[in-house]
Amino acid sequence: MEIASDLFKVAVRIFTILPLMLFVTLFMGRRSVGELPVFDYLIIITLGSVVGADIAEPKINHIYIAFAVIVIGILQKLFAELTIRNQKFKELTTFDPVVVIKDGILIVKNIKKIKYSLENILELLREYGIFNIAEVSIALIEANGRLSVYKKPELSTVNLQDLGIQKPNSGIAYPVIKEGKILQQALTDLHLTENWLYDQLKLQGIATAKAVFFATVDDNQQVYISPLHVKSESN
Repeated sequence: MEIASDLFKVAVRIFTILPLMLFVTLFMGRRSVGELPVFDYLIIITLGSVVGADIAEPKINHIYIAFAVIVIGILQKLFAELTIRNQKFKELTTFDPVVVIKDGILIVKNIKKIKYSLENILELLREYGIFNIAEVSIALIEANGRLSVYKKPELSTVNLQDLGIQKPNSGIAYPVIKEGKILQQALTDLHLTENWLYDQLKLQGIATAKAVFFATVDDNQQVYISPLHVKSESN
């Protein structure tokens, strides 16, 4: 009878601690999850802790550990079934894909919403071999934290080769403004001046660098500007 009571306590602990861990992980954001779905991430952590306690503390009865592992496995199965059958529950407990770049423009509101920095987005783009945001038609941060990118068709090397057309190489785009701040060293390295940069901003109707979230200059001195505020930002 005492064992049954202890097993019930273990089950209660599992069913109370996992929802709390789920809430905290969702609050922390998808960057803390990485490649795994949120709940699977929690399940692995919990299983690791349970098994670790069993290994580290020989006095713990193995039957409790075995029971806990079984209950966790059943709970994971129930959660997976519920997310498949109930769309509202899925929306509450998982992440939706978020658009972070559209038509070469960074969606600042969405980037801040998912707690990513500009450097995070640029690093993910470089993993795709993209050094110029102007080449991107749309980019999304998926539920697992990875970036999905669709390049503009006219800038796709494969498509142009299929047509027998050579695309001029614009080279690497070098950041010159980040979050409203001019990168003086970058301008010096490119043999450009701050006055030249302001002239380029004025040509695009921008009065000050503080209104720019991100700006780059390529080897052909073509300027790309992503403003801090876009009239219609995508959700």
